[in-house]
Amino acid sequence: MTEERTTVAYQIMWNRLISVVEEQAQALVRTAFSTSVREAGDLSAGVYDPQGRMLAQAVTGTPGHVNAMADAVAHFIRRIGRQNILDGDVYITNDPWEGTGHLHDITMVTPSFLDDRLVGFFACTAHVVDIGGRGFGADAASVYEEGLYLPIMKFIAGGEVDETMLRIIRGNVREPDQLIGDIYALATCNEIGHRRLTDMMCEFGLEDLSGIAAFILDNSRRATLERINALEPGEATGEMTVDGFATPITLKVRLSIERDRIVSDFAGTSGVDKKGINCPLVYTKAYACYALKCAIAPEIPNNAASLAPFEVVAPENSIVNAPHPAPVALRHIIGHFVPDTVYNALDQLLPGVVPAEGAGCLCNFQISVRPRSDTKAPQGARRSEVLLFNSGGSGARPESDGLNATAFPSGVMTMPVEATEHAGPVIVWRKELRADSGGAGRQRGGLGQYMEVGAREGHEFDFSAMFDRVHHPARGRRGGAAGAPTKIAQDDGTAMQGKGKQFVPHGRRVVLALPGGAGYGPVEAREVACVKRDLARGYISEEAAHEVYGLSAADIAEVQAATAKGEPD
Repeated sequence: MTEERTTVAYQIMWNRLISVVEEQAQALVRTAFSTSVREAGDLSAGVYDPQGRMLAQAVTGTPGHVNAMADAVAHFIRRIGRQNILDGDVYITNDPWEGTGHLHDITMVTPSFLDDRLVGFFACTAHVVDIGGRGFGADAASVYEEGLYLPIMKFIAGGEVDETMLRIIRGNVREPDQLIGDIYALATCNEIGHRRLTDMMCEFGLEDLSGIAAFILDNSRRATLERINALEPGEATGEMTVDGFATPITLKVRLSIERDRIVSDFAGTSGVDKKGINCPLVYTKAYACYALKCAIAPEIPNNAASLAPFEVVAPENSIVNAPHPAPVALRHIIGHFVPDTVYNALDQLLPGVVPAEGAGCLCNFQISVRPRSDTKAPQGARRSEVLLFNSGGSGARPESDGLNATAFPSGVMTMPVEATEHAGPVIVWRKELRADSGGAGRQRGGLGQYMEVGAREGHEFDFSAMFDRVHHPARGRRGGAAGAPTKIAQDDGTAMQGKGKQFVPHGRRVVLALPGGAGYGPVEAREVACVKRDLARGYISEEAAHEVYGLSAADIAEVQAATAKGEPD
């Protein structure tokens, strides 16, 4: 076969591998029990060569899972031992430091054999609603309080499920059927990936993946280095402050663009926190790499070689390199602010490329519902754990407005109200865009949301808050204004904290205003037509249109008249 034909064949195989892992991910979505996986897409899937190097990832999934999982398979190989990796095995862990950052993520790795020869691995990760312990939240003082720990071990050995492990898991979690269902879904999606891979190898007459692996990794490495080396070398520092748990947290990075690499050094960042918002280095690395790839090489496929030139270092015992046994349940709160910190530095080196700051971390909360305790609960009242994924607004981009109620950098989907209310005795009374929450600018920041949530009649609940941006809203870039901050209270005005488990009595609701993304560029430069459009859509109020954007009374009246007639904006 000529070199040209070989290249074409390998490109076809590469595309085929991507479709294989996407089918793997979709199988997980379709079979998972947890709403966090089934509805929000909080998962990842990928295929690896026998050395544990990631060759392809599914499009469905989150950067934190995918990029952290890129390092995980090597840990599995080391812990299990190559001599113990056998056909019919499936391996499991939720180790925060050798998996994807906290105990609520279960990572499953399956070796793939063809004709009794190991040809690669499939791996997948899913966020489960409950793993025992204190429950999903920031309240723990060590990882030992945060749930059941599963070291890297065999879930299935030679085709035989470890029933003892399953009994231990069932005895230590609040939602045993749901969790065991998710574990089997993870194992099944890897099996589907394995079948599709071996089908492909037989179709193309491959005995192993060495040729296609070299093609993928060599081309990805070369393309990434070309992008990096086309940049002007330089250094810049980025810094931001976020709420933290009890005291503010400073995130700081020195970004160095060098020959063949970009280094993100987080020296100067705050130390380990007493509560569960700490971030293992693997998760910090995942989001720092993701931020740089988005800005510099977005179209180059994500794999071991395209990630390697983005180096991340951080002092041990900093909040972005928290060692065992630091509490890490809400590692996403700090991890999701890593990209904005990196972008604050990168904007100095590559102006006009990166967006303004956005809401950053997901605006999640978990509701632990139970029968009311102040009086006799009605028959049929029950306990349930309900996790809700929500998003504030993303930051405005240099040439486009920010996205409303859209997660960046996480990329998970907002969960439908119907799915949430089906999962337990919870009612979402209100869910709508929050007008005026997007920071003003030449490009407007994305809007946050209003939400009002309670339990059904006869129930009370603990509300585990996982919010930030209460005291430190998203900052604008290049003259843009800040986004609106997070607000949280009960419907009777009782104040609530942005983080931590808090009791909500029977009959009360939690009222939320989720944060907006910041604006980009001076507000005076925003086109009048864009201001009118935002007013017509309800994204901004009449007061903001006039006082912030300078829209005249005549223009406001014109928009009102057109809206009353139902004319398109």
